[in-house]
Amino acid sequence: MTVITPKWHTTKEVAQMLGFSLSKTKMLVAMGEIRSIKDGRNRRILPNWVDEYIQRRVQEAENEW
Repeated sequence: MTVITPKWHTTKEVAQMLGFSLSKTKMLVAMGEIRSIKDGRNRRILPNWVDEYIQRRVQEAENEW
């Protein structure tokens, strides 16, 4: 059995991964907080761009302590 690993995610998938609403995730994308590319009428987000966002938020939280 072959398992296909997604090469990129939709905004909705990223929202589910992060536990955010779709509107919040779209806002983060629009503000450039989460990088994305336009693919036709849709936005696509690479897995490492999600990781970058998480790492940046963790670093910001650590700097506040």
